[in-house]
Amino acid sequence: MITEEKLAGWTGPSSPTEKEKQERTERMIREAINEHDGFDGYRNDFSIYAKGSYANNTNVKSDSDVDVVVECRDVCYLQEHDPAKGGHPSGNPYTGPWSPDKLRKEVAAALEKKFPGSVTAGSTAFEVDASSARVNADVVPSFMYKLYFSDGTYREGTRVFKKDGTSIVNYPKLQLEEGKAKNVRTNGSYKKTVRILKRLENELVSKGLTEEVPSYLLECLIYNCPEEYFKRDTWRGTMRGCLAEIFNHTIRDESDDNRWLEANGSKFLFHSTQKWTRAQIHKFSSDAWDYMEFK
Repeated sequence: MITEEKLAGWTGPSSPTEKEKQERTERMIREAINEHDGFDGYRNDFSIYAKGSYANNTNVKSDSDVDVVVECRDVCYLQEHDPAKGGHPSGNPYTGPWSPDKLRKEVAAALEKKFPGSVTAGSTAFEVDASSARVNADVVPSFMYKLYFSDGTYREGTRVFKKDGTSIVNYPKLQLEEGKAKNVRTNGSYKKTVRILKRLENELVSKGLTEEVPSYLLECLIYNCPEEYFKRDTWRGTMRGCLAEIFNHTIRDESDDNRWLEANGSKFLFHSTQKWTRAQIHKFSSDAWDYMEFK
């Protein structure tokens, strides 16, 4: 049985040494972009910031990678939530230099100069290998994106183009806002519970008792759990409630009025184009429940 004492130990963030490496990694990536000649004349049009579990302070030692967004705000992609109703203001076509190919090319050049021999181009992000002084990092070239509603308001995110020309929309800043808000409402228990689940998953995987689940998905699962579970007297009580919620939700199809969202509060968690399935998460929650020896 995983004791209350062990769960309490799992609530903490990365160690000070690991955190120092993470911060150094983020700083070095910022330097790489800011020092690159290819961005001369446009530096004020770029926003460089961390995203994901590192930025949201929900990462653990085996999940200590740093994700950094290089967002070109000289370009803004606009989209209607409901094209029939409209909402976004009319604008002129972009005529500047920043195409998806050029952005990827310049980000790649900047990283190769700063980290020679340590950069790999993935389908979406550039991977920077760890060293004795830094952790692994994913650097994501992105553009500003706004989803407009019929009343003229909009939701801001990023549009990321892959090497094959397809694109995806993310909401990294909204993930941070949603995480902070839920953490405040639960008196700090939300992020601690996310760390517990991540460490529990790591232990299960290391023992061959379950299949690996993406770190971001684990955070999303806890994000969707009712806040009453985070106010229980023990961490075992909190985990019992959360695992039961995940198990029961994934055993059935979602209804339109009960669909879970990603931790950004803006995208559906389960749909046909996601890299994960409800069946996978149902199996994981069952494995975790059994390992915790809940009845």
